[in-house]
Amino acid sequence: MNSRSIKFQLVVWYAVLLAACFAVLGAITYVVLQGSLVGALKESQWRRARQIGQLLHEELEHGSEASLSADIESRYAPGLNDRFVRVSRRNGEVLYLSPPPKDQGFDPAALPPPKWPAQPESAWQAPLVGGRKMLLTAHVLQAPQGSAYLIETGAPMDQVQADLRKWLWLLLSMLPVVAVIALGGGFVLVKRALLPVARVAASAEQISSRNLSERLPVSKTGDELERLSIALNHMIERLEQAFQYSRRFVADASHELRTPLTVLRGELEACVQEPRLSPEWRDRLGSALEEVERLGNIVEGLFAISRLDAGEAASEWVKFDLGRLAGATTDQMSLLGEDKNVRISCSTADDVWVEGDRARMKQVVVNLLDNAIKYTPPGGGVDLTVSARQHKALLEVADTGMGIPPEALPRIFERFFRVDGARSRDLGGAGLGLSIVKSICAAHHGSVEATSTPGRGSIFRVELPLVSAPAKNHKQQNHEYRDSRTDK
Repeated sequence: MNSRSIKFQLVVWYAVLLAACFAVLGAITYVVLQGSLVGALKESQWRRARQIGQLLHEELEHGSEASLSADIESRYAPGLNDRFVRVSRRNGEVLYLSPPPKDQGFDPAALPPPKWPAQPESAWQAPLVGGRKMLLTAHVLQAPQGSAYLIETGAPMDQVQADLRKWLWLLLSMLPVVAVIALGGGFVLVKRALLPVARVAASAEQISSRNLSERLPVSKTGDELERLSIALNHMIERLEQAFQYSRRFVADASHELRTPLTVLRGELEACVQEPRLSPEWRDRLGSALEEVERLGNIVEGLFAISRLDAGEAASEWVKFDLGRLAGATTDQMSLLGEDKNVRISCSTADDVWVEGDRARMKQVVVNLLDNAIKYTPPGGGVDLTVSARQHKALLEVADTGMGIPPEALPRIFERFFRVDGARSRDLGGAGLGLSIVKSICAAHHGSVEATSTPGRGSIFRVELPLVSAPAKNHKQQNHEYRDSRTDK
């Protein structure tokens, strides 16, 4: 996954936020649990201290405190219960000190000396050996005669610490699980949330200058995505209007120019044939006639491109064998190669069936062969091959010409672009032939690309969708083959 994508960042932020919330909640729970356990133990010790204080108060009312130790041992047995009890006077005299517990977990005599609290009751923690702790509580008893007694009780916090360690270990072990669940759940949620964006992107990838009438899907959610889809659809609508205006202008202009150019060409041809015309004027009119012919070719090219942009190529689609069409066209173009002393060869596979306008595809072959012959010096060669690879029909035209400079290669399919303007003009080129080839291939859901090595030649490669052969008998196939050879 791309670390800079919105999906990745949303998933990471979602996982981090959820893990952080779990960690904060766990920490708060740990603190609350610690306070609850310690508070319960503290309240239990205070209650014991009050009970011992009540026992001491009753004995003082009878005028003696001699039986206090025996009463505490008989009623509470602190040594057997692993508890600490100490009763002392204000002057520091200890009236009772509990014996060591049976598990020898602590030494009552080693605990801090009595500390009279400022309040009637208080609590604190004292360290024990091995990192253990003991919770100590103090209760002050005011005797009827005015004397005061300090009653201290205590209990080890082993169980509290064990419970807290279990809870902490549970939190630490669950944190990675929560993080993984957050990542997985975040990925699923973000993927579902961005699914409309993926649909919009997929639809936008399918929209080009040939299908601007299509629109992006709009999710009726009332959020920013809906407003974005609507805004993009409005932009596509404006682009469609601009493209339609441009296409109409090119089509109308080229159509209107055809008639005056035809008339002008006829008039110039008539003038050139005038016997009384001087040689100087005959040469000038011949040059003007060549320019009119060139201008006529440009107009015809623009008219063809405008019709292709308008979808004219998809009006009469049929299935045909691309290899047979290319072979027949190569035979027709061989005379042009012979005039320039350029060898033309053709190698085609059998049953390379495509679907489209056969006349337009023949124009692709003619333009590519004509372009290769023009820029191949005498003695060179042009090779045309047709094959089928990976459900694609492949047509390649390779020449041994001058090649195309690397900086010009990305622009050779642009309209009116010429690698060498002066030389292309001498050869009669207007920079529309390859543009027409690209438009025809795009109209047939195919593509065209070129590779070239300056000084060694160029290769033009056309890819078209391969289709299954139609169910025809032998006579129909021969008839189709004859039609392809006589196609103009």
